[in-house]
Amino acid sequence: MNFAAKAVLTGFAASVALSSVPAMAQTTRPEVYSSDSAGQVVKSASDLCWRTGYWTPAGAAADKEWGCKCDKDLIAKEICEPPPPPAPPPPPRVEPAPVKLLPKKIEFAADALYDFDKAVLRPKGKEMLDELVSVLSGATYDAISAIGYTDPIGTVKYNQGLSERRAASVKTYLSEKGIAAEKIKAEGRGKNDLKITIAECRKQGSKTRKALIECLQPNRRTEVNVTGTKPQ
Repeated sequence: MNFAAKAVLTGFAASVALSSVPAMAQTTRPEVYSSDSAGQVVKSASDLCWRTGYWTPAGAAADKEWGCKCDKDLIAKEICEPPPPPAPPPPPRVEPAPVKLLPKKIEFAADALYDFDKAVLRPKGKEMLDELVSVLSGATYDAISAIGYTDPIGTVKYNQGLSERRAASVKTYLSEKGIAAEKIKAEGRGKNDLKITIAECRKQGSKTRKALIECLQPNRRTEVNVTGTKPQ
C-alpha cells in the first residue's frame, strides 16, 4: 500500500471515529435525566425519574423544568417556587370633594313672607325664598319641610288652617323654582310652640291691639328644615 492510499484510509478512519461519538458528548450541557424520543423524562415503575451519569444536584437545578419535577427536594425553593410578582400598587386615592352642611333650619318671619292674616307670598317673601333656592342648588338632601305657625289671636281652627295655607304656599313656590314637590312636606301647627304669649305681651305693656300684634310677631313664622350637604 503506497503512502497516498494509507493517508486516505487514515482520514476515513478518523471520520468514522468522529461520527461514532455520542451526540450527548457534543452538547454544551449534558442531559441529567434520560428522555424518550418525545423529549419526556423516562420514569421507573415507582414514578422516579431516571438519572443519567451526568446527574449532579447542580445539573438538576440547571434543568429547571425537569429538575423541579424530579428532584424538587434537592433544589432551592426559590428556583422551583419563585415568589409571586409584587402586587400592583393601589390606585391613587381620590379625595372626595369637600362638602358643607346645609342649614338644618331656616326661619322666616311670616310678616316678611305674607301680609297680616294672609297666605299669599309678598314680593319680599319671594326674594327670600329665591335665596333659599340658590342655597339648595347642587345640594344633596332627602327631604325639605315647610312648617307654618301663627300667633294666638283667633280660634284654634282658624289659626291651624292659616298656618297650613302658608306652609302650602311656600311648598308651591319652591316647587315652581325646580325643587321636586314630592320632596317638600308642608305642615301647619297653628298657634302651637308659641315664642311669646298674650299674657307676656300684656306684662310688657302691649295694651292696644296693634301693640299686641307687634308683640306677638315672633310667633308668626314659617320654618324650612333641610338636612343635606353641598359641594364647596
